[in-house]
Amino acid sequence: MEWVIETRGITREYQLGEICVRALRGVDLTVRPGEFVAVMGASGSGKSTLMNVLGCLDQPTDGEYVLEGRDVSQLSRNEYAEIRNQRIGFVFQTFNLLPRTSALENVELPLLYDHAERVRDPNGAAVAALERVGLAERMHHQPNEMSGGERQRVAIARALVNNPSIVLADEPTGNLDSRTSVEIMSVLQELNDQRITILLVTHEPDIAQYAKRIVVMRDGRLVSDRPVWDRRSAVKDLESMAGSDDLIDGRDDVRGLVGGSMSGEVRQ
Repeated sequence: MEWVIETRGITREYQLGEICVRALRGVDLTVRPGEFVAVMGASGSGKSTLMNVLGCLDQPTDGEYVLEGRDVSQLSRNEYAEIRNQRIGFVFQTFNLLPRTSALENVELPLLYDHAERVRDPNGAAVAALERVGLAERMHHQPNEMSGGERQRVAIARALVNNPSIVLADEPTGNLDSRTSVEIMSVLQELNDQRITILLVTHEPDIAQYAKRIVVMRDGRLVSDRPVWDRRSAVKDLESMAGSDDLIDGRDDVRGLVGGSMSGEVRQ
């Protein structure tokens, strides 16, 4: 499969009273499996609308959206829900975790809506997803017992539990301090190294530099699409912070974020 995502002339219009708002104006975008693409643009540029369309949270007014070879432009609401549950993982700025529920139960939640029952062992899949992001020993804690970085890693684990074709991350570092933001980007880079396709919406140029490709939007159009030649390594950036006073508390130790947990080892 050459493209996991392909849009052709995607438009999205909203009617506000007598005013027609054109949020997307003929967007052509292709994403190969295993890419890491950052989508940037000022407020009102259309990047969030594009993300909603790509995540099957909204339908385009016109044009075609092909996901893994299937035209999903004009499906029913139930079909959209099935695609969201089985093929797309979402990570949001505000985490969107259930507050009085453990990390493990939060990660299991998407599997409760998988009517095809593709995952035979939901508990085991949720445990594996949390191990993957370095939270094996925090899985029974509730969100209010976790740092912001830990909560976002729970959200990433939830996005991964259904083995999606693509992870859509909408401002995943927007509510985090600079150090924790780099920690989260180290997780996303490690997952991308495992060939997980990632689309990241961000307004922060330094965060976009962790991607492999940057797409810039303005007034509902793609105005720039370029590879990242001077790509930053989140692991190296975290290592360079190691001597600073504000580095990392005990639970967010960079050495245990992802690397060891990929083979089942959880470092402290």
